[in-house]
Amino acid sequence: MTTVTERRRVPGGRRKKAPKSLDTSALTDDERRTVHMAASILLDYPQPQRRAQFDQVASVVAVLPQEIAADFDAFLSEATAMSQGELEAHFTSIFDQKRKCCPYLTYYSTGDTRRRGMALVGFIEAYRAAGWEVEEGELPDYLPMVLEFSARSDSPIAGQLLSSYREGIEVLRTALESFGSPYSHVVAAVCRSFPEIDAATRERYLRLVNEGPPTEMVGVTTFLGALAPFSPSGESSEGVRV
Repeated sequence: MTTVTERRRVPGGRRKKAPKSLDTSALTDDERRTVHMAASILLDYPQPQRRAQFDQVASVVAVLPQEIAADFDAFLSEATAMSQGELEAHFTSIFDQKRKCCPYLTYYSTGDTRRRGMALVGFIEAYRAAGWEVEEGELPDYLPMVLEFSARSDSPIAGQLLSSYREGIEVLRTALESFGSPYSHVVAAVCRSFPEIDAATRERYLRLVNEGPPTEMVGVTTFLGALAPFSPSGESSEGVRV
């Protein structure tokens, strides 16, 4: 796949360079599961217990196709060079404070609008349809959670969820790259695990890159309460986060 060099007009008369495309990788089902499980660990908040798993991740991803292994290695090398405090501070400054680096997938299609509440309910129903339940602690569209669901579930629903929010994941990758964040490498590995992006999806993705998510503020979490990481019925979330 060649790098796109077209320039697009955006509101206000400014012109933005289209984000670069990535080559996708031909993966087996097991390799795709490995990519998604590794990414779910690395994209989660890097508290000490989570960071202690990085060495295990490094050994597993080393046998993946070269371009994906290189993406993971680039992140792990940069993250290892940071102290615990530096990595946590970077995570917060990127994922909590940058609008286009939101780790919650429904934000890219609905923003903080009235429609987001229904989109979140749709995620809960999708998990339940696959035999999983949402527990307390996290919103159900949290990207590391969805990736773990994809890695651990035999249901095609997980792949359908990721495909439905492909544009948002591509926007996240592009934004992370623009900020020079090492987390861009992890999201790049995830994007390489997907089928090649089609023209219609790319057009929507470019529009989101240029315009950002909708901005109508309504505080959707007030009626949904504290939604949380899913796990199969009868298992704790610690049991499924390897």
